Amino acid sequence: MSVKALAFAVTALLPGIAQAKPTAATGPDRAATQAILKQCEGKEDFSAPAPPARLYGNTYYVGTCTVSVLLVTSPEGHVLVDAATEEAVPSILANIRALGFRPEDIRWIVTSHEHFDHVGGLAALARATGAKVALSGPAAAVIATGKVDPADSQAAILKDHDFAPIKADRIVKNGDIVRVGPLRLTMMATPGHTTGSSSWTWQSCVEKQCQTVSYIDSISALAGGSYRFSDHPEVVARFRRTFAAIAARKCGILVTPHPSVSTLFERMLGEQPLASPRACADYADLGRQGLSKQLAKETAN
Repeated sequence: MSVKALAFAVTALLPGIAQAKPTAATGPDRAATQAILKQCEGKEDFSAPAPPARLYGNTYYVGTCTVSVLLVTSPEGHVLVDAATEEAVPSILANIRALGFRPEDIRWIVTSHEHFDHVGGLAALARATGAKVALSGPAAAVIATGKVDPADSQAAILKDHDFAPIKADRIVKNGDIVRVGPLRLTMMATPGHTTGSSSWTWQSCVEKQCQTVSYIDSISALAGGSYRFSDHPEVVARFRRTFAAIAARKCGILVTPHPSVSTLFERMLGEQPLASPRACADYADLGRQGLSKQLAKETAN
């Protein structure tokens, strides 16, 4: 399923009800979000530069037109969530500076999953910022090679997309917390899309106005070449456990590695509720539907 198709599907599944109305001082920067949409209109390139925008409180979007990267800030240092492509690194660094922050103050970089469009820029960003890198064990093993996992369901598609390898400074597992000053980012293992897939949650606050931000990794069952999920029941079971775990959570503000999949920019503009009590449950339903369709397609063939 393409990014556009996923975005269309999730629009119907994530209407939700806002948990709290953000104020001008804490909520999304709508003018900056409009600038993103204007600059990114019609662009599908993973590396296409986008201007930065505040998402909520101390959390900012600094990624590209089609790949999310978030900056979570504090007076004692920052955390970067995901790294996009190597080609996107200059625009990510420029976005951080444009917001008034120093890349050198980033203490940790955490990631979603071990595909080039999300970790291709990891090594370069770690060098540019001096930040340490926290990865799940399975992701760390793949990222240290700079190549797609041969067992990955998309290996046939991604085999020509190598990236700069980097070793993890810390291995994190489900429930572990990455701390920087007052920041607490909690890791949730969400294997399925890849073996090392990781999601992250934290509180984003301005004074006493706080929201939960949930960066939930991709859960699409995408197959390349001759790969068939029906030949890998352990992968199907892994997906289903992940769907159940995500559905049980209260996401607050949901962000996904590709912003269009969770209609992030539309929600930042106020066209849809920014936060929904059913965001995670509906996102999990989208994943279940995609897996079911893929398995049905394989059975039909």
